[in-house]
Amino acid sequence: MGDWGRAEYLARQGIRDRRVLAAIANLSRADFVPMGERDSAHQDVPLPIGHGQTISQPYVVALMTEALRLRGCERVLEIGTGSGYQTAVLAMLAREVYTVEIVRELARPARRLLHRLGFTNVFYREGDGSQGWAQAAPFDAIIATAAPEDIPRELLRQLRPGGRMVIPVGSVTGTQELLRIRRGQPGMLPRVDRLLPVRFVPMTGLGSSAPS
Repeated sequence: MGDWGRAEYLARQGIRDRRVLAAIANLSRADFVPMGERDSAHQDVPLPIGHGQTISQPYVVALMTEALRLRGCERVLEIGTGSGYQTAVLAMLAREVYTVEIVRELARPARRLLHRLGFTNVFYREGDGSQGWAQAAPFDAIIATAAPEDIPRELLRQLRPGGRMVIPVGSVTGTQELLRIRRGQPGMLPRVDRLLPVRFVPMTGLGSSAPS
């Protein structure tokens, strides 16, 4: 059962991309939160999913996805699979999604859930998201659901020229901003758009990634 009412709410909050709204309308957020949080799944708030991680509020999921400006032909890298909700939204809008999660206890249930829901264009990895997925690069778009203190250079290198990265950046104890970074042609500086203040869990790393 989808969240049609949520899509209507997000449209009133300023989300304009009809494909993003349709993707959210066709997903049930309750499927992606722990049983004890399902009564709150309809609220536009972040919710805990265990292991110190959260699922973002639907408005932020929609805004970040809209900022990528996906048209359906893209290869997208997602840093932070979490419970798989953002992954599912991306999978409905892009050709392929490559998702990396450092917490094994989240990565494996999310993978099973997304398989059960019928998503066949998602590729999974357990490991350090700050290192991206170099073997599958370059990507047309990159999205991160955890905040590094600075823009990870390795992720920027894996973005194709003209591609877009949406990422929260800042300290967990200080200010964080949601940024959209557009990589320029070789020799050109990236363009950075500041979207809004946010609060995300910190991006953690092991120093390496390994296929699951």
